[in-house]
Amino acid sequence: MEQEQAFAIDAVVPEDAVRGHVAARRWGQIVKRTMDVACSAVALVLLLPVFVIVAILIKLDSAGPVAFKQRRIGWHGRKFTMWKFRTMCVDADSELHRQAVARAVNSPRSALPDGEQTYKPMADPRVTRIGKVLRTWSLDELRQLLNILRGEMSIAGRRPALDYELAFYKDWQYRRFIVRPGLTGLWQVRRREAEDYDEMMRMDIEYAESASAWLDLKIIVSTIPAVVRDRGVF
Repeated sequence: MEQEQAFAIDAVVPEDAVRGHVAARRWGQIVKRTMDVACSAVALVLLLPVFVIVAILIKLDSAGPVAFKQRRIGWHGRKFTMWKFRTMCVDADSELHRQAVARAVNSPRSALPDGEQTYKPMADPRVTRIGKVLRTWSLDELRQLLNILRGEMSIAGRRPALDYELAFYKDWQYRRFIVRPGLTGLWQVRRREAEDYDEMMRMDIEYAESASAWLDLKIIVSTIPAVVRDRGVF
């Protein structure tokens, strides 16, 4: 059985800072949650034909389940199961992604071989043929609408972390966990401005400390052009 090792956010961020953030944002969180439920429910209904087509293509392309699930770190360090459409071969090793994380943390973008990529392995042999298409247009992420409806994620936030990423965290970077993870976020739409991993983290924390319905709306509107512009990297 998997050992749950969720951390308490106040163990790495001062408790009074967490309490103050929660109190100041309580009504904003109610509005945000209402938007999340309404938008995710409508999107799930409208995108149902897309879900069916994607599921059929995945089954035709490779052996294995349609869905991929993975334990991620959510709000205040709580673990949850995040869902995606499967884009890789079954039982794919995580080592390539671990290496990509280490590369992103330790190298400024200008020093990376591809000049653009900072967080995912570009030539990934684990990815299936249909998986490449789904990743190019970020269609694999659409199953996370279910996570949003369940309250584990928001439409806008910061991407949910993996356990092994925490080994690279500095103390100040844990502040990103004071908000729920999102399907999209500030650094996803402004990734070209980030020169390194720390800058991406600062964008997440900027969002966490200034989250509002208006900021969420701007991020959502900016997401589609960002997906088109940064195909396969978003």
